[in-house]
Amino acid sequence: MTDAPAPAPAAKPVVPVALLALAAAGLWASSRMTWVTVHSADGLTEPRTDDLDGATWFGALTPLALVLVASIAAVFAVKGGLRQLLGVVIAVVAAVAAVPGFALVVGEGRTAERAGQLAELPVRAVVSSADVHPAPAVLSILAAALALVAGVLLTRRTGENAQLSGTYDNPVFRRADASAQVSKQRDETGTSAPLSDRVLWDALDAGTDPTDTAEGPDDDGKSPGRTP
Repeated sequence: MTDAPAPAPAAKPVVPVALLALAAAGLWASSRMTWVTVHSADGLTEPRTDDLDGATWFGALTPLALVLVASIAAVFAVKGGLRQLLGVVIAVVAAVAAVPGFALVVGEGRTAERAGQLAELPVRAVVSSADVHPAPAVLSILAAALALVAGVLLTRRTGENAQLSGTYDNPVFRRADASAQVSKQRDETGTSAPLSDRVLWDALDAGTDPTDTAEGPDDDGKSPGRTP
């Protein structure tokens, strides 16, 4: 009996991991850049200018970047259904990360008011203007899009892999296939060899004796190896 050939190693998720790394770097860089510059005055002192970076404008931006970094290690740690579930989680994180940048770019109508609150201005201060810097917000959107693509790729399974997984994971189909292989080999060659140990054991589980090599009756109506 010959051993079954070793299965080919699973393909490494290189593309999703690369996309996650780029997405995490993009979110982190965006969190360090100035999103809004707010100008204010309180009537008593000189006019004040405050720069609000991405981490200030959206406090979860940096933690979300760290989540994407952690997900890179998780991609290699899990397989199958767990990896697909991880892809769903990454897609949700990407959607959350894209919201603040998108809202700022399209203009939510309360930029100046929100900027004044985040700048922690004195009570008497009045916001005179708020300048939006769209480039960092667009960078966060692009980074979120990369993370979304990575999540989608992780949730996908090719038809071939799904079929092979279903066949080898289900003992009923595996035993039936082994029994069919033994029967076909016996019909063609009169023997069950050479078959792998795995196939022979599965055939036994299915009720097929792989060692039974008896042939059909000869011209005299007698089976070979048997006496009347």
